[in-house]
Amino acid sequence: MSNKPWLESYPAGVPQSIDADKYGSLADLFTESRRKYNSLPAYENMGKIISFEELGELSDRFASYFQNDLGLKPGDKIAIQLPNVIQNPVVMYAALKAGLVVVNTNPLYTPSEMCHQFKDSGAKAIVVLANFAANLEEIIKDTSIDHVIVTELGDMIGGLKGSLVNFVVKKIKKMVPAYNLPEAIPFKKILKEARSESFTAPEIKADDLAFLQYTGGTTGVSKGAMLTHRNLIGNLQQIESWLKQANPVEGKEIFIAALPLYHIFALNAHALLPAKVGAKNVLITNPRDMKGFVKELKKHPFTLITGVNTLFNGLLNTPGFAELDHSTIKVALAGGMALQRAVFDKWEQVTGKRIAEAYGLTETSPGLCINPLSEGNRVGTIGLPLPDTDVRLLDDEGNEVAEGERGELCCKGPQVFVGYWQREEETKSSFINGYFKTGDIATMDPDGYFRIVDRKKEMILVSGFNVYPNEVEDAIAKHPKVLEVGAIGVPDSKSTEAVKVYIVKKDQSLTEEEVFEHCRENLTGYKRPKHVAFSAELPKSNVGKILRRIIKEDDAKVCTYD
Repeated sequence: MSNKPWLESYPAGVPQSIDADKYGSLADLFTESRRKYNSLPAYENMGKIISFEELGELSDRFASYFQNDLGLKPGDKIAIQLPNVIQNPVVMYAALKAGLVVVNTNPLYTPSEMCHQFKDSGAKAIVVLANFAANLEEIIKDTSIDHVIVTELGDMIGGLKGSLVNFVVKKIKKMVPAYNLPEAIPFKKILKEARSESFTAPEIKADDLAFLQYTGGTTGVSKGAMLTHRNLIGNLQQIESWLKQANPVEGKEIFIAALPLYHIFALNAHALLPAKVGAKNVLITNPRDMKGFVKELKKHPFTLITGVNTLFNGLLNTPGFAELDHSTIKVALAGGMALQRAVFDKWEQVTGKRIAEAYGLTETSPGLCINPLSEGNRVGTIGLPLPDTDVRLLDDEGNEVAEGERGELCCKGPQVFVGYWQREEETKSSFINGYFKTGDIATMDPDGYFRIVDRKKEMILVSGFNVYPNEVEDAIAKHPKVLEVGAIGVPDSKSTEAVKVYIVKKDQSLTEEEVFEHCRENLTGYKRPKHVAFSAELPKSNVGKILRRIIKEDDAKVCTYD
């Protein structure tokens, strides 16, 4: 078998290699996109549209403010704690142009989570939505943050509509808890007073840090992955080469950004990739409002949408989605968690299009593998490694496993991070023989397609057999009365562990016995759940990934087992 069998399976027209050094920095990419796409729309949110030229001008103003008024220097850290609003890309582009390191922060973080991230990163400044400023007030004294910029949801909309949005959010919906940050600078003040001509572009090298992108913390303490300009540029080049299958047309593509820009998936696909291909991004501020989300989709003949399994599943179960015009969709891309067969099949049935499953991590900028965008998409796999990406399945000693065997997916490529911020030992232990250890267990088909079996740390040990939660969840998700399911291992005196599932019902008539009967038909004995629990909802990460760790922790608080 070839050392890289996936190369033989590459779609026609996709190069096997890319130029990761095409741009000296992301700032150079932004300069090119501003010149090439100028008056074309870059972002839309709540009816407000800004062009690539306006994005360039606004980000220059903020870069000037960071540089001249706040005195921030290249390499300084700036936290951005914003949802999907136009302020987000404006500030992000400005920070990167000024040579700052962006620390993306989930707006829904608790004060203690914020404090950990800000202290760990050493952030000197923050741009935060007013809705979450009260949390910042609670912990700012314990951080190194000297400069606070506060924005409100309607600030970039401007005019009467923007003022009305801010009034309703603050006074009617009461979504802005009172806070006291006397030194805070209003975002609108900078918009009004900063001048782009006073910005002096610093020298930025490809190996300089661009982001401290914190891992989701789904398997432990959140760590800052150090991503360089070259890491992100390399992955953008890889993804753009893959997109050639969809025949993108400059200035004609419309991307739907429902995943939050502070997450690595959307950061690449919706904050950076559009600058590469001249796409318009429609920012969805609250995708949890599925009815509102579908209403927004109706306004836009979108060509690309990204999401996790739960988001696609949510759309499919929302009235009105099936009636939309799906003919313009070129790419529906799933990542972040396993795509269930039931969701894949229903999406194809409803839209006439297929979801392409991709795979990546915060530490890989994020793309590593992706399915072909054509009819060659192979459901149940994460597809093929991207150009210039080397993937190996290794055992604990760093040896390649035999063909067809399971091993830890390890990788090399221009998109692989340089390490964890201030965690030298963890960085060292995350590599083996020069390959980054993803922590995911996988198998490889003879023609180079990879299949994720599960997280290494989430395997369930039943009488000496490894049970992979994804497999159990995928089987149960096929039941027509099941909306969502999460599988965990719980203590068992006879078999070490037993499988337990938590289920959110789609049909309230679903019974425990029906679940057991379905599993008897779809799973071999040791994989079948011994325990079934029903829940109104399952804990999820900020992008909708079901958090088995939290399910397990909550279960341990209320349940005991013989």
